[in-house]
Amino acid sequence: MARRGKFDPTLMPRPERQVAFRFGLSAESRAAAYLIAKGHRIVARRWRSPVGEIDIVARRRNTLVFVEVKARGELDTAAEAILPRQQRRIIAAAEAWLASHPDDVNSNIRFDVVLVAPKSLPRHIMAAFDASS
Repeated sequence: MARRGKFDPTLMPRPERQVAFRFGLSAESRAAAYLIAKGHRIVARRWRSPVGEIDIVARRRNTLVFVEVKARGELDTAAEAILPRQQRRIIAAAEAWLASHPDDVNSNIRFDVVLVAPKSLPRHIMAAFDASS
């Protein structure tokens, strides 16, 4: 029979990390609701691949949209947080999505960003970047 170890508080995430995680989940929920209100259908949330994660995969008509959600205290600060290195990671994750979802290969593809900040409506930036960057 397996023996249970003692509780080790050093294995718990720090409180500020827990707050950041919950803030991020809340922002992704707000972004998803906003996209649904704009006519998108959410296909997946927090989709993980070996090369990266996609916050939201959505579809609108024949367009498959890979959405990065950025949450900060202000929308402008959130916009500044989308760096080229992160764009490359999202593009690589989108390629992994397409490899594992062959029915989507013929869809139009777009990379959007939704910026989220407290006391503000989300800001949806369509075609924020593309795979040729």
